[in-house]
Amino acid sequence: MTLRSRALPVAIPVALGIAFTLTVGGPAAATEPGPLAVTAFLGEQRLPGAAQFEGTTVGGFSGLDYDADSGTWFVVSDDRSALQPARFYTADLAFDGPDGALSGVELTGTTPFLRADGAVFPPLQGGDGTTVDPEDIRVDPISGRLLWSQEGERIVPADGTAPTLITPTVRFADRDGEFVSELTPVDGQGAEAGERGIRQNLGQEGLTFADDGDVVVTALEGPLLQDAPLATRTTGTLSRIVVQERDGDVLAQYAYPQEPVFADPVPAGGFASSGVTAILDVDAHDATHFLVMERSFVTGVGNKVRIFEVRTDGATDLTGGTAITAATPVTKRLLVDVADLPVQSVDNIEGMAWGPEREDGSRTLVLVSDDNFSATQVTQFVAVAVR
Repeated sequence: MTLRSRALPVAIPVALGIAFTLTVGGPAAATEPGPLAVTAFLGEQRLPGAAQFEGTTVGGFSGLDYDADSGTWFVVSDDRSALQPARFYTADLAFDGPDGALSGVELTGTTPFLRADGAVFPPLQGGDGTTVDPEDIRVDPISGRLLWSQEGERIVPADGTAPTLITPTVRFADRDGEFVSELTPVDGQGAEAGERGIRQNLGQEGLTFADDGDVVVTALEGPLLQDAPLATRTTGTLSRIVVQERDGDVLAQYAYPQEPVFADPVPAGGFASSGVTAILDVDAHDATHFLVMERSFVTGVGNKVRIFEVRTDGATDLTGGTAITAATPVTKRLLVDVADLPVQSVDNIEGMAWGPEREDGSRTLVLVSDDNFSATQVTQFVAVAVR
């Protein structure tokens, strides 16, 4: 069985401004110019909602990556084994539209992630506490295996009943989903009952390799409880970028300054959230240069998704004990606001990955959205050219 996208082919040159402002609870981020630019919109493709594929419900796409050797795309679903076991998909993305536009997406397989004991992960409700919340996936440039992150859980009931605490993890897996190893969890970034550790649904979200695969870089979606309050309409916040060796030893941590919430909820008092959902290396040989995606949702307004070019050189290494609010954060500049692209709409875009190099020497950057398995949202793949 195959599942193909609905065609929305287009390739349009774009000219995008990069000006932006930032207010955070710590030092302001610098806005040094960088070398990257989006040069063309390469189209949008959407998968049918609530589609069934090989016995699974398609949706929740939170991260993706491309294996250039085989031409295969890997896409992770954030189904927490509520519908079917936690899993990833393989896919073919075609770039044979006008000027190399994205012309189709076809799912080709699906595989469950397995625990160390070989079992699939159980659901949160009624499970044994080992459930996972998959958020990102990368192809290991050294071994060819998969690396995937899950952001755990932190539910502390106000009535004093037992909390649900599941530590975020980063795990290596074979391409058949079998467990290989797990990075050592980072101190202070687990799920804890006190005022320390991750907030609910704001743990390790973004994931990438750097330095030719010798290091693993993760990005927290939101601020740790001990670091900073959540972003507001007028004030941003500070989360962390963590650089680790492949075995989990921490090499460095940096403060990442997040944007304020972009709009007021409608009606007032409605839900609003923001956070980092993906990080991606720019140069495979460099461990200081990244793209970072910030995604925000505001009730009654919708989604805003922005991708920033980020450099960590010059930022304070927090492993020395410096308070995050006193640290020099990474520098960032806006690469693209997805709302400036000619997409049908901006949904809950959470993942990004480099695709094939284009004939003109530019690179293909592909984004994917998490439809939350909701009938009011969509699974969209968006592609742009980056020089």
